[in-house]
Amino acid sequence: MQSLHWPSQLIIVRHGQSAGNVARDAAMEAQADRIALSVRDADVPLSKLGRDQARALGHWIGSGAEDERPEILLSSPYLRAFQTAQLFRDVGGARCGEKICFDERLREKEFGILDGLTTRGIHSLEPAQADFRRMLGKFYHRSPGGESWCDVILRLRSVMDTISLHYAGRRVMIFTHQVVVLCMRYIIEGLDEAGILEIDRAGDVANCAITDFRYDPAHGDSGGLVLHRYNVTAPLEEEATPVTREPDAIAGARG
Repeated sequence: MQSLHWPSQLIIVRHGQSAGNVARDAAMEAQADRIALSVRDADVPLSKLGRDQARALGHWIGSGAEDERPEILLSSPYLRAFQTAQLFRDVGGARCGEKICFDERLREKEFGILDGLTTRGIHSLEPAQADFRRMLGKFYHRSPGGESWCDVILRLRSVMDTISLHYAGRRVMIFTHQVVVLCMRYIIEGLDEAGILEIDRAGDVANCAITDFRYDPAHGDSGGLVLHRYNVTAPLEEEATPVTREPDAIAGARG
């Protein structure tokens, strides 16, 4: 009865490499203030490498036992996350035709006026925000029109309530973004600001890496989700698909 409050497994996937990631790398190399993108953040697609990464993940999960494949697919509505989920499913990572359910609460952190700026661009074009971020720290800083990590955490708490209500006892996979992966760890593991920022400093979340929680009836007073694997890129390495990570050098970059 305890497991009725939790999914049996919760796998959180960061989307594959996107065109935005590629454009960001080019902006860094050119020491530009802005990332050269002509579409809004929600419409940034996967790169060719990102599509290969999504397929590699699907092949790896699909090659396992049937009772290890996800039963529920949830996705950020942003194109790069949806494309990752779709490619994952279509190569056998989930049942053929399994519905991909959008949840706007799984979208990327919103950067407001800093959207699309490199670190250099923030310091040169929005120096007041650079000062605020240094003073408040990345956990609490909210740029005008944007979100802090705390804002993201608030919307993700309601996502966890929805998952517990509708998908208890089932295998759930979420396709989302780097900050969301970290904030989900914050919620599920009961971390504090220092704890989540330490994880963030230790290494970036790789494109198409999985973070895997499993239900343990002995966890806590009445059972709960326990971290099984974090930032696993083995399925990409097995297929010789390059692993890409997003450096934390750009505070306003799209992830």
